Amino acid sequence: MASRKNSSGNRLDVGWQHVIDIDKNSRKVKCKYCQKIISGGIFRFKQHLACTRKDVEPCQQVPENVKQMILGVLVKNLEATEKKRKALQYSVNDDDDDDDEIKEISSKDKGKRVASGSGSTQTTLNQLLKKDIREEACRQITRFFYTSAIPFNCVKNPEFLKAPELVAKHGLDFKPPSYYDIRKKYLKQEVDQTMNLLEEYKLEWKKTGCSIMFNGWIDKKRRCICNFLVNSPKGTVFLSLMDTSNMFKTADKVFEMLDAIVERIGEENVVQVVTDNAANYKVVGQLLMEKRKSLFWTPYFAHCIDLILEDFEKKLEVHQVTIVKGRRITSYIYSRIILISMLRHFMKGRDLIRPAATRFATAYLTLGCLNDHKM
Repeated sequence: MASRKNSSGNRLDVGWQHVIDIDKNSRKVKCKYCQKIISGGIFRFKQHLACTRKDVEPCQQVPENVKQMILGVLVKNLEATEKKRKALQYSVNDDDDDDDEIKEISSKDKGKRVASGSGSTQTTLNQLLKKDIREEACRQITRFFYTSAIPFNCVKNPEFLKAPELVAKHGLDFKPPSYYDIRKKYLKQEVDQTMNLLEEYKLEWKKTGCSIMFNGWIDKKRRCICNFLVNSPKGTVFLSLMDTSNMFKTADKVFEMLDAIVERIGEENVVQVVTDNAANYKVVGQLLMEKRKSLFWTPYFAHCIDLILEDFEKKLEVHQVTIVKGRRITSYIYSRIILISMLRHFMKGRDLIRPAATRFATAYLTLGCLNDHKM
């Protein structure tokens, strides 16, 4: 190993390329990036550049490529030191930079062995740097969330938590999936796995029976989508969807769709069909029960409540007047910035308007919130 001395005449260590000379003092150097004066020699200065926080303040201005390069040098030197320690008994040269590193690490390892009573417990540079590397990895992951506008609660998804564990098991040189892999290869594998899981549910449908749930909604592109779900004691699964934008939802058309779903699942497995309580769906329910004698039609409970609340507002004068006043109050508050600020201050960030799954329930939930926080 070449000699790398701290003397001004022999400065071969890569760390000397990033310092400003101070009166040719090898034990006190000035960082060319943050202008801080670091005492303790070039080894301690390299800890400053690598931002390891190892007995020295990290450099806040060091370029990322320089930081990673110095970090690699420190790790490489440590690995060489460990091999050398196992191969032979060495002596410490006060003037040698590499031996300075060996001396510092060896003295700490020796103290740790004395304290623990075991020679197997050693503090390595990799362990010291692991915290800093984790911070960088976490920042990169969160930056991906921010730039992709991914909701923060996605980190609670168990599938997300499994991903870092598997990457860690793979080790270095892990290559993430490509655009094609995500769009084609792994998507097909997930679909196949989902279809295999669906087979387990189908066996449960034959044992206990199931309920078909039909739900229509409008997406952001103003398309009318109809979802078909199947519920059983094992759980609820999404079966299929249909774009009905170019279709009139007459009783005959809806009956044809639901009858095809019942045929697909098996009439002997279906206990009931659940839909909205609108007039055309009532007709569909009657048609299904006439053709399929073993099943029942049931309206959505939530839709029934929604219709009851609608009747309250339209047919009871006290409800109608109160709801109109409540809407005026909320509209007055939410149209003025200073009132919104006061509202959120006194209600600790909560809002008066509380969206719900049903339209008319929202009005009553808002009235309840006004009453609860009237003071």
